[in-house]
Amino acid sequence: MIIPGISAGILVVVVFAIFLLSQAIKILPEYERGVVFRLGKLQPHDYGPGLVLIIPFVDRLIRVSLRTVVLDVPPQDVITRDNVSVKVNAVIYFRVFEPRKAIVEVENYIYATSQLAQTTLRSVLGQVELDELLAARERLNHQLQTILDAHTDPWGIKIAAVEVKHVDLPEEMRRAMAKQAEAEREKRAKIIHASGEFQAARELREAADVLAEAPMALTLRYLQTLTEIATEKNSTIIFPLPIDLISLFLKRAERNAVP
Repeated sequence: MIIPGISAGILVVVVFAIFLLSQAIKILPEYERGVVFRLGKLQPHDYGPGLVLIIPFVDRLIRVSLRTVVLDVPPQDVITRDNVSVKVNAVIYFRVFEPRKAIVEVENYIYATSQLAQTTLRSVLGQVELDELLAARERLNHQLQTILDAHTDPWGIKIAAVEVKHVDLPEEMRRAMAKQAEAEREKRAKIIHASGEFQAARELREAADVLAEAPMALTLRYLQTLTEIATEKNSTIIFPLPIDLISLFLKRAERNAVP
């Protein structure tokens, strides 16, 4: 339906102008930048954020996000230096800091970073032993980050962090490690028990030396023990009287018998 008073040609021109204007005006948020190719030639600067004007049918704008990308690396089969087969997966945090390089230098920077991370993960972790893989995670994470960052820097990508997320051990290796941990705990328990026995023996030897220097102390200790036994159990106790105690009574009786 044509509006009265407006020719068809004018209506077509107005519609075409609106279409061109919609193609020429682009709005980029704060976290995005635009890479523009003009007749196939890369423009020398990035566009955005905010309102961006381009030439329709001449310029082509590609949006690039500057936000940190969290990339989950699929589980990789890794054979450690001590010939243990494990499955290891990791997570990578990276972001684009040069949008033009990320578009021009590599076809798909997210896919390329993912593939590079997988091969680097197998290469680096294959050079360490299983104990080091389980215990030195922080050092291995830093090593992976350094290698990946060096390779992705020409793509305008910065690797912020690499974290080895999970190490899946074979079932037989889990059992072997459980037995090893149990043996280690038993060894520590035996060492602690032996240390306690040694300490007790040393204390008893020192006590014996003290009692040897003062025989009366042994007699008093003997009487104290008998008192404790009589208090705990109401029963008749027959015990040999110490010779030293008898000699004391005899000497005292002899002194009393002397006129």
